Amino acid sequence: MDDAAYNPDPKAHPGLHAIALFEGAKGVLALAFAGGLLAFGPDRLRESVQAILIRFIPDAGPGVVSQWMARINPESVHVAALIIAVYAGMRLLEAWGLWRARAWASWLGCIGSAAYLPLDVYALYHHPGWHTWALLVVNLVIVWVLWRDIRRRRSI
Repeated sequence: MDDAAYNPDPKAHPGLHAIALFEGAKGVLALAFAGGLLAFGPDRLRESVQAILIRFIPDAGPGVVSQWMARINPESVHVAALIIAVYAGMRLLEAWGLWRARAWASWLGCIGSAAYLPLDVYALYHHPGWHTWALLVVNLVIVWVLWRDIRRRRSI
């Protein structure tokens, strides 16, 4: 690694590397999911979704199942894979920036993680459990660390 190319901000928060690894893992998983979605294809996806709907929503009428099946087509699978790939790209870009202690990455991560907080609270209200609490706590910690990093850079 070229030391001249990697010159981290000495005012950066020490927790940035941990968040960068977390965001990078999310990006890699999202890319794998997008690729799997394309490899799986609409026909096999339709069969799997139908089996899941029948198993977990047994009282769903045939109209509900057929509506879901009609929405799964080659175009919708490609659009979903593209959206997931863009999400993955954003997570990987953020991870790279955080690893390199870039201020813009702290802003990107703070705003992105804060955007999930209302959804986390909604999920906690409707599906209380340890997993929803854990998700809320993780996102709060990430927002807090990144906000502290932003404030630290501005104050010094």
